[in-house]
Amino acid sequence: MFPIQDSIPRRSPPLMNWAIMAACGIVFLFELSLPPHLLERLFYMFGVVPVRYTHPDFAASLGLAPKAALPLFTCMFLHGGWVHIIGNMWTLWIFGDNVEDEMGPLRYLLFYLFCGLVASFVHIYTNPTSTVPTIGASGAIAGVMGAYYVLFPRARIILMIPIFFFPFFFDVPAVFYLAFWFLEQVFSGTFSLLAPSQGGGIAFWAHAGGFVCGMLTHRLFLRKEVYRRRYPDHNRPWGMLVPRDRY
Repeated sequence: MFPIQDSIPRRSPPLMNWAIMAACGIVFLFELSLPPHLLERLFYMFGVVPVRYTHPDFAASLGLAPKAALPLFTCMFLHGGWVHIIGNMWTLWIFGDNVEDEMGPLRYLLFYLFCGLVASFVHIYTNPTSTVPTIGASGAIAGVMGAYYVLFPRARIILMIPIFFFPFFFDVPAVFYLAFWFLEQVFSGTFSLLAPSQGGGIAFWAHAGGFVCGMLTHRLFLRKEVYRRRYPDHNRPWGMLVPRDRY
């Protein structure tokens, strides 16, 4: 399932959401300019390597600064390939603008970074002996999705599902799509703990942790004067698959 569009119109330009996406894009273009050995070094220095925090002596033997705080933030702006960054940025594009509407740019940025930080801690806790650098914005974006899940329970999402190379579009409740996505992360994360070699290099528990963090803490970042806005058209997907009026 690939989300195409949601039914919530944005109230103002999501400047901070665009800025986050631009920052990730600029960093990714820089990554593309690096030879493989320097790119690998970049990921180890500025990605989250769990042993850096759980086994600092071993981390030092690998040439990593033990318990460095900076990688907990810089990891959110690094990506491992075109599919990785496009998938993350597209998801942020769909869900981030409406959450920023409810928080305002600065609060939204703090919320985004906070969810990403919590996601990194969850990953370290569930993979304490891993020497593999974890990179990507998906933990922070999962927090945005968790906030969206609570803030817009009546929203709808248009999904594209390819069947035999033909795209089919479905209109589903956002709570259904997001709950399914979250449960998928939990089940996949549990399976990766039972069979680590089959985990596919994806930080499922970081995703789950970020989502729960967004659900539980988003109220701390909402604008005081607009705790909950009403969106009169939030049951209709804007611009696609909208039924014609009947006369």
